[in-house]
Amino acid sequence: MARFMIAGAHKSSGKTVISTGLAGALSARGDVVQCFKKGPDYIDPMWLAAASGRPCYNLDFNTMPAAEFTALMCDRSRGADVALIEANKGLYDGVKLDGTDANSALAKLTDTPVVLVIDTNGMTRGIAPLLHGYQSFDDVNIAGVILNKVGGPRHEGKLRAAVEKYTDIPVIGAVGRNPALDIGERHLGLTTPSETAQLDTKIAEISRIVGSQVDLDQLTRIAATAPVRDAPPPPVIKARFKGVRIGYARDRAFGFYYADDLETFAALGAELVAFNALTDTALPDVDGLFLGGGFPETQMAALSANTAMRGQIKQALEAGMPCYAECGGLMYLCRSIAWHGEVHAMCNVVGADAVMCERPQGRGLVRYTTTPDHIWSPRDGVAHAHEFHYARLDNLDEGTKFGRELSRGYGIDGARDGIVVGNLLAGFCHQRNSIGNPWVTRFLEFVQRIKAGADAHQA
Repeated sequence: MARFMIAGAHKSSGKTVISTGLAGALSARGDVVQCFKKGPDYIDPMWLAAASGRPCYNLDFNTMPAAEFTALMCDRSRGADVALIEANKGLYDGVKLDGTDANSALAKLTDTPVVLVIDTNGMTRGIAPLLHGYQSFDDVNIAGVILNKVGGPRHEGKLRAAVEKYTDIPVIGAVGRNPALDIGERHLGLTTPSETAQLDTKIAEISRIVGSQVDLDQLTRIAATAPVRDAPPPPVIKARFKGVRIGYARDRAFGFYYADDLETFAALGAELVAFNALTDTALPDVDGLFLGGGFPETQMAALSANTAMRGQIKQALEAGMPCYAECGGLMYLCRSIAWHGEVHAMCNVVGADAVMCERPQGRGLVRYTTTPDHIWSPRDGVAHAHEFHYARLDNLDEGTKFGRELSRGYGIDGARDGIVVGNLLAGFCHQRNSIGNPWVTRFLEFVQRIKAGADAHQA
């Protein structure tokens, strides 16, 4: 599979805008583009998926062994003309000092050529030692550079001259400063496509600008230099849960779901039924709920105003319906959400009040062990996840049960996560379904067991 990685020298260098533009430009000329995002990220993959017209998948050293996510990459690239991997932070950044979980490690592991996106604001000749250092630091195939946020033709000329004189890295594009390329940012990163007015027009304009200022033919030639990788056959998954229906919130408030996790629900035979927590007045006919993360704080007035949906969820969960909630989903199930001086009532299933803070309360990799109160198997199981939340929980009910004890990360109180209320498990941790942590299967087993008991009781 032809493939390339878009990486930067640092965070916020414009990688996602450039990647979105490239995915859209290549797609517009007829190429089938399969996008991937390195690391635990939800928002950037939304933009890449919208631009390419295909789901975007995460390649994450923390939640999957390398063999598993490289197999995922090979499998999901089937039928595509080119694969685009967007790095996170800088090329050599990662959690580990030895770089074994960095973007550079992913590039080497998958034999993927790297195209560096350099934010050239305030830079001319200084780009040369930066590129020279990046090229000599590790044995990574840096096959091209895109000059980003260029100030004009004179600025571009100086940058190109420095790169050509002091390095052997080809400049394959120069993207000028342009407000049309701006994607809004806030506390959790970029705004999401679902919040963007005239999304198709926005992506088309980004694609037109980037595509006209980057040599797409040279880019695809670079991608074609990637050696062929043997693709292992996809795992065989038995559809064990036919007849099980899972409702999941998907709207402007909730949208943080991994594409392959949702695909696993379907592969296992379960039916996923989307609903809108902002506008729907009744839950769909389902056996369980999955409330993912998102931005309930930005939509808290509308969520609160939909008293019918809040009442339906509270009634269903108090009647024993299984539910799994992550981060924003946890906040929605609390008594209230407070942000910017406003307080709005939520579902009042979890005995706590969610309060948005100015700084992150939990951010990064998480490692936890399940407790005896965890409602799914296995007890005493170890899992890796991630968290990124500005919210804390105040006024937590005494005697609250927790399903997770953390050895890394913050969770709810610095040591615990995964509040258990009846058949509800709700926490700040974001899980990723994997061989080592098949949470989707475990959740469906739990839902099926509860459903079988309810059916037997009705009979």
